[in-house]
Amino acid sequence: MEEIFMIKLVVLDVDGTLTDGKLYIDNMGNEMKAFDVKDGLAISQSIKQGIKFAIITGKTSKIVERRGKELGIQEIVQGSWDKVADLKKILEKYNISFEETAYIGDDLIDLKPMKLCGFAACPKDSVQEIIEISDYVSTKNGGCGAVREILEKILKEQNLWKNIVENFTATEQ
Repeated sequence: MEEIFMIKLVVLDVDGTLTDGKLYIDNMGNEMKAFDVKDGLAISQSIKQGIKFAIITGKTSKIVERRGKELGIQEIVQGSWDKVADLKKILEKYNISFEETAYIGDDLIDLKPMKLCGFAACPKDSVQEIIEISDYVSTKNGGCGAVREILEKILKEQNLWKNIVENFTATEQ
């Protein structure tokens, strides 16, 4: 997988990718999401290795903003109804090409941007159309360590995972 060596930016969907895709809403209208700590650790450690991250999600949530900032994610775009246009803006800002971008998504809203990126990956419980166009399908479901597994694959291919393990320092997870 030649394209995996070139990855400079990882773009993440949220619901169904960083979370299990379920929306938890209490009687007061408060929304809750569960994030996997192992995904968070892999994201924060990847950032320390120089990989940039972006979240592009169709929903808008204070929870996503908070979690993204905790992890050091550089770009957080919420309420996106045109993920390709939002991705293009991020690529222009950082002078990164589609070929240098990995996209991790799970549903039809992610289909177009995933097709444009150099490396597309998804959780195993993604919709069939996403699975079919993905370069890599995780053995884990969304919100259950799928992002960690995919990031480890990228980092190992780029010979960065060993550096993380040997020089590990704690970060927000």
